[in-house]
Amino acid sequence: MINNRTTIDPVKLQSVTGVVYQPMGDWNFSHHASIAFFKGKFWAVWSNGMKNEDDLGQRVLIAESPDGEHWEKVRPAVTPEILKDKEKILTAAGFYVDGDILNMYFGYYIIDGYDPDNYKRIPHKETGLGMISTTDGENWSEPRLLGVPIVPNHGPEKTASGRLIISGNMMFPYTDNPNGVDGYRITGIYGEAFGENPPYDDEFGHKYVTKFHGWLPERKSICEGSFFQTDDGVLHMMLRSNADVLWHSESKDDGATWTEPKPTEYSDGGSKFHCGRLPDGRFYCVSNPVPGSGRLPLSICLSEDGENFDQQYIIRDEPYKQRFSGLHKNGNYGYPHTLIHDGYMYVIYSKGKEMVEVTKFALDQL
Repeated sequence: MINNRTTIDPVKLQSVTGVVYQPMGDWNFSHHASIAFFKGKFWAVWSNGMKNEDDLGQRVLIAESPDGEHWEKVRPAVTPEILKDKEKILTAAGFYVDGDILNMYFGYYIIDGYDPDNYKRIPHKETGLGMISTTDGENWSEPRLLGVPIVPNHGPEKTASGRLIISGNMMFPYTDNPNGVDGYRITGIYGEAFGENPPYDDEFGHKYVTKFHGWLPERKSICEGSFFQTDDGVLHMMLRSNADVLWHSESKDDGATWTEPKPTEYSDGGSKFHCGRLPDGRFYCVSNPVPGSGRLPLSICLSEDGENFDQQYIIRDEPYKQRFSGLHKNGNYGYPHTLIHDGYMYVIYSKGKEMVEVTKFALDQL
């Protein structure tokens, strides 16, 4: 069973940190960050709201950096106004580099009957995936809506065959088109939950699916996946549960079908995370592995075999004091995403759901 048991105290890595975004009293919510490298620059994208998490007006910001440490040109990439629909709530959903094209993805939905004090519990509608693209980092395309009913956890990532899979909550669309835009097929772990109704994957959707299958008690749900692939070709989708351990579903047919999720023995503090593989072949997961810790520390766990993640290191463990109030704002180091480039790992995350930072460290420390 997949686990992160260890008998050795984790070592803190030597690292360098750069600030991507610091709120100044307005637009104080930031979350769902991702990082990419394209044409000699690092790129960051994240969700940005005025005060509350996933509230009306939430937009998507981008920034760029020559070195992953010093960030500049923070600007809106997609806003509800650009989509000509002020009711749409936007969520940053990562990047994908297709040769000379950089795709930036965003999810969106509308709250069905907005209530400012209860909006996180009101059903969503019109859930969808959109994207913009650039060939030079300066000129971006008009937004394109892809017709995929998902607010992704991460952007498209390749399997060994070259197939692209989007890690969602309980839906994992895939395409064999290398452009990362066309030909997506819908699959996942939702089973018969939607009956004859079209499936959709957002916060309300994953709570509904979890309750339908009886996987977890009320107020907990299976969501926010990230996968890695072992040498036998099996895809391992790790899933957040808010129940102190990650859950796991696997696919033996390159993401066309997935097994019913089951709990692992990999401890978790209730946050999004990111899995991958190091250049030396070891598997990794960057997450908050301490339950009930307020997303502290931010750690990386390594595995030789994809099952025993028994090599552990601390990336950041300094407490953060939130500066601005807001609904559903919590945690120290939240929702990490990783990039490996030129001997370093770059980890982007939100702090208190208001700041965005990137910490980088040399891989030879691992």
